Amino acid sequence: MSSIQLARFTIAFSWIYHGLFPKLIQISPLEMAMSSAVGFSEENTLLLIKFAGCGELAFGIAFIFLYRLKPIVWLNIFGLSGLLGFVMLLMPHLLVEAFNPVTTNIPLIVISFVLMNDSKYVHNKK
Repeated sequence: MSSIQLARFTIAFSWIYHGLFPKLIQISPLEMAMSSAVGFSEENTLLLIKFAGCGELAFGIAFIFLYRLKPIVWLNIFGLSGLLGFVMLLMPHLLVEAFNPVTTNIPLIVISFVLMNDSKYVHNKK
């Protein structure tokens, strides 16, 4: 499997996994705590989490097919950066926990830049 395909499926898998498991299949307590930090009622927080899960799932699936489009890769980078910023502002103590947004989002952002560079290279060869 090429580096482009590895990057493509790693990024898509992350979005799909984070949309499905901690948001749609079983809402994780940490997800509930992070989303509650916005200040909505519990009912609205649950709706927000489900909506976010559907959005992440949809984006992950779209990324599988649209990964060669620069705007999609940039949207991925901005989305991951925004989610990291959200945690930094509202729950900074999570940044030092195991499996935190720093160790997940930053590597995925780096992989996104690798994907863009390698994809350009593939396009230039044709």
